[in-house]
Formats: sequence, structure tokens, C-alpha cells
Amino acid sequence: MCSIFGIFGLQPGDDLQALRRESLELSQRQRHRGPDWNGVYLDEGAILVHERLAIVDLAGGAQPLLSDDKEQVLAINGEIYNHRELKRELKQDYAFQSGSDCEVINALYREDDPFSFLNRLNGIFAFALWDKKRGRALIARDPIGVVPLYWGHDKEGRLRVASEMKSLVDTCTDVTQFPPGHFFDSATGELIKYYIRPWRHYEAVNGVQVSKDELREAFERAVHRQLMTDVPYGVLLSGGLDSSLVASVAARYARHRIEDNDTTEAWWPRLHSFAIGLKGSPDLAAAAVAAESLQTVHHGFEYTFQEGLDALPEVIRHVETYDVTTIRASTPMYLLARRIKAMGVKMVLSGEGSDEIFGGYLYFHKAPNAREFHEELIRKLDALNNYDCLRANKSMMAWGVEPRVPFLDVEFLDVAMKMDAQYKMAGQGRIEKAVLREAFEGYLPDSILWRQKEQFSDGVGYGWIDGLKAHTEAQVSDRELAAADKRFPVNPPQTKEAYFYRSIFERFFPGTAAAETVPGGKSIACSSPAAIAWDASFSASADPSGRAVAGVHNATVK
Repeated sequence: MCSIFGIFGLQPGDDLQALRRESLELSQRQRHRGPDWNGVYLDEGAILVHERLAIVDLAGGAQPLLSDDKEQVLAINGEIYNHRELKRELKQDYAFQSGSDCEVINALYREDDPFSFLNRLNGIFAFALWDKKRGRALIARDPIGVVPLYWGHDKEGRLRVASEMKSLVDTCTDVTQFPPGHFFDSATGELIKYYIRPWRHYEAVNGVQVSKDELREAFERAVHRQLMTDVPYGVLLSGGLDSSLVASVAARYARHRIEDNDTTEAWWPRLHSFAIGLKGSPDLAAAAVAAESLQTVHHGFEYTFQEGLDALPEVIRHVETYDVTTIRASTPMYLLARRIKAMGVKMVLSGEGSDEIFGGYLYFHKAPNAREFHEELIRKLDALNNYDCLRANKSMMAWGVEPRVPFLDVEFLDVAMKMDAQYKMAGQGRIEKAVLREAFEGYLPDSILWRQKEQFSDGVGYGWIDGLKAHTEAQVSDRELAAADKRFPVNPPQTKEAYFYRSIFERFFPGTAAAETVPGGKSIACSSPAAIAWDASFSASADPSGRAVAGVHNATVK
């Protein structure tokens, strides 16, 4: 994974060399995403800059990627897991210039207009493709928004795109997130949604069952696909269900990797797993149990509250949000990524997305029926790019570590989301994500397989959230909080903790447009605002911690 920066719509009279220098300087702000190399492309119509984190084709995959006739130029941040299959399916001859998994996009662009090939890609990506001959730009983002992408216009009206907002905020007053599952075609000026699935509507899934075998095998294939790498990798292992399942399946494949149809022994035969928490945290203890069972080389790191507090400004600068839950969880993840980077690991598998697919958050116990349960899943999937995907990607990529998320593999999504939500529902003695746990009986110790959901910011140690609340209580006065809507008219903070984070965010990202890239609205234990109506107690205590769900969490906040 890497970073991209681009400017499109250059006109005669533009100072191309000055724009080139400016582009390099702005791209450098996101070089943490691609510390291994960088490349730049410039012609009379466009500038593309790429900062590379080398994961696949280490020697020959430098970007921007040019087609053999130099007419197409691709800058992409991401991985295309099914690139070999796509190459075999090409209808036209294409002279590949590298072994990069991403170059197949150049080939597909030539034979597939208007870009239905985007739905054939199984991967995580945000890219800008420049067609020099036509003077046409194609910009696209993966279906769920695992990979970040922002865009806006400078004062001369030129279109700018970047992997992170920090490279645009000083030159684009209209900076926004590029929406997941969409593409923009400069030839038409249209932003078009390409990722459309029938399972988004409850009528399409009503009554549909998915067997344990089908669910398990689809997930195993997803993990296997995402082991595509030419560098040492590891797994994030919090000891919760989701990360432990990822680690369990990865451990089965860790000694081998797939290259075409041959199985060859990898040169990193031991799977390394990583966890972090405060001293005595629930996650550190559970992760040690899971790691022993899976026989990974495990690294459990402790951090102190003060270390987390000291990191907050840099965390907020990197993750580009003021959302309370995201910052709480991003901080230990950011500290963990630094440790992982120091050990020479450049890619990790992680468990994000499972809770949004199976209703794993504890407030789902209060869902009144299958339809509302399913509709909340869709809302949560649609918001992942603002929360868990944003956190995982930017926290890890702050140190040049690429996170991959098998639960959000598009083929697995089609299997898991076609299931009627009645089979996913929790409550009345049934634990959350029971259908997933049942599908993997025997893969993990029961203490892990049937462990109650802990949000990452809780699992690292309850003292982390409690300490943040106490610290920010002392930093923000009652008077300041009462006037929050005057200082912050967009999504005014409702708590002193939120006010504290918003103040830091404003230092790095001033302006209304930047503030509007972060969604607002009340939440209970990571719910959407709509789910607040499920239980009368939710509106009285809207805290994003899972402990806020009274009568469900084993250590409910008092």
C-alpha cells in the first residue's frame, strides 16, 4: 500500500515545473505511507506522484505505472488480489511492464469502457488513471473504502486527489472524501456508483440460509487470497473472535504461499502475531491464549497511559478525524504499528469488518427484528470508511505497515451478506456473532471462540478510556463546552473529551470543509444514530464504549 497525489486539468500557460515542485512537496506529507521509493509523472494535462510501500514485485513495481505505449499512466494505492485470474481473462494482448498486481488495471481500462471492470476487481484500492491520448482521468475507490482517498479543487479550478487530506487541505477549500464504490470520469464529469449489490435490501435476503461450511470456506479463501505478498507479514491478534479467526486461518497457510498454480514454501515460515494493551489488559491476556493455541510467534506489547496521551496529537494528525471512538482505538493501534515496523514486518492481516457483517457490537442485542438488524448492518458497512477502515489504515500506515482485512473481501461479503439477518441476531441468551462462531468450531479454544465482544478501545484496558475522560475533564472548562457550538458550528462536540480532540484536529485541519469530512450524530457503543431508537436507555447514555450497553456487557459502565 502506498499514497497517491494528482492534479488534473492543467492548461496552457500553467507553470508546469512550479506545479511539479508543489506536487512533490504536498505528496511528501504522506510519505509515511510509502517510505520505500517515489515516482512522478508530468505532461501538459496532468501530474501524478506516487509514494511506494513495496509489498509485491519489489524490484519492478515502481509507480506511476505506464502502459507499453506510454498513453496510460496509473497511480494506485492498494492491492488487487485476483490479478492473475484477471490477466488470464484479458480479451486483448497487453504487454505488461512490471510484475505489479495493479498493472492489470491499465489492461482492463483498454478493453472495458465504461469501466464495468471495477466490479471484477477483488482488492482494496484508490487510484487515478490518466489517459494522455484522450485527456481523460479515471478516479476510483474500492467498494467499502478500505483505502482512503480525498479530492477537491484548487483556486484555478484544477482537480486534485490525494490519499490523505493533509496533502489537499491547504490548497482545496472544498476538500471531501471520495466516496467508496464510486468512480469519476473526467470525460463526462460524472461521479458514478459502480458497487451495487442486491443484498443491500432485506427483501433480497429474506429467508436465505448459508451453511456453516459455505461460510467457513468462503472466509478461508479470503484469508488465503490476502496472503499475496513478497515481504514478511504478520497478524494483529487482540484475542477477540475476529482477529483470532483471521490468525487461525492464516496460520494454516503460513508455511506456504500461492504463485499461479504452484505451492512454494515461503521464506518466512513462522507466523508472527502482535497485540498491545495497558498492563493487565483483557486483550493481552486473551491474545496470549490464542497465540499459544495457534503456535504463532507472539509479541504482546504494553503501553502506558502517558505514552498514549503523548501520542494523541500525532494520532489525530495521521487519522484525520475527531471522532471519539476512532481516536480512542487509533492510539494503541498507532503505537503497535511503530513496534511492528521496528521488527521489519510490512504487512499485517486484521479483523475489521466482522462486526458490521454479523452484528457484533453489543447494541445489536437490542435489535427489534431481522429487518432492522439487516438495515443497521448496511448503515454500518456504508460508514466503515469513516471509522474502522479509516482507523486501521491510517494508524498502521503512519508507520508504513499495510493492514489487510479479509472479512471485507468482496467474495466473502457476497456470501455472508446474502444470509437473512434472523440467523445473525443476538439476544435472549444467544451471543453476538453466534453463526460465525459455530462455523469455526474447533479452530480456537472455547475461551476465545465464545469470548464476549470487546471494542478495541475497551479491550486494551478499561483504564485507557477512563483515563482519557478524566484527563479531558480537567482540560476543558464547563464554560467552553457550553459554547462549543459557537467555536465548532459543524458537529459541535457534546462532551469534554470530544471537545479536546476537536481542538487538536482544528490545529491541523482548519476550515469547514475539513470538519465536514467527519460524520456527526449520536451513538451508543458504536451504533448508527438510527439505532438509538432501539432501547430507551440508549438515548439517556450515549457513550461509544461497548460497556455502555447495560445488561449486556459483563463490565457495564456505571
